[in-house]
Amino acid sequence: MSIPASFRRVLEASDPNWQPGDTPELVIVYGDHRRKFLECYTMQAIEEVDGKIDALPRGSMQRKMLQRMFHGQSFPTTVDETGRLVLPAKLRNKIGLEGEAFFIAAGDTFQIWKPETYESEELAAAEDWLDEQPEDFDPLVYLDGVGEA
Repeated sequence: MSIPASFRRVLEASDPNWQPGDTPELVIVYGDHRRKFLECYTMQAIEEVDGKIDALPRGSMQRKMLQRMFHGQSFPTTVDETGRLVLPAKLRNKIGLEGEAFFIAAGDTFQIWKPETYESEELAAAEDWLDEQPEDFDPLVYLDGVGEA
């Protein structure tokens, strides 16, 4: 599948080993049976996550579970020279991806969804949440005060 150019630029900028002409590296976290999407982490983002996992107490259940999710249920890969990402059958089957994919950016990660699953699960949940809000609700209010200490 072809990675949108804007996502490729983020992957390149966040890969400390990337040089012009190289292919950027990323890590695809596919997670457990409940996860219905693939989450693609830049190298910087996955290193940040690894650092936070390493800071947890050795032997703790939280550390074990996060190691399992981020190390045992992930797939390191690269974007090829044509800007495409080759997903192994195991990952495509996990999310039921047969044709086109839906990409959604989330800062230093992006998600890959089967379009129908995104619409029926994520989009529906967002719409339900919005329907629960007052009639004059504007989600931009959450930006007020961001970054203030």
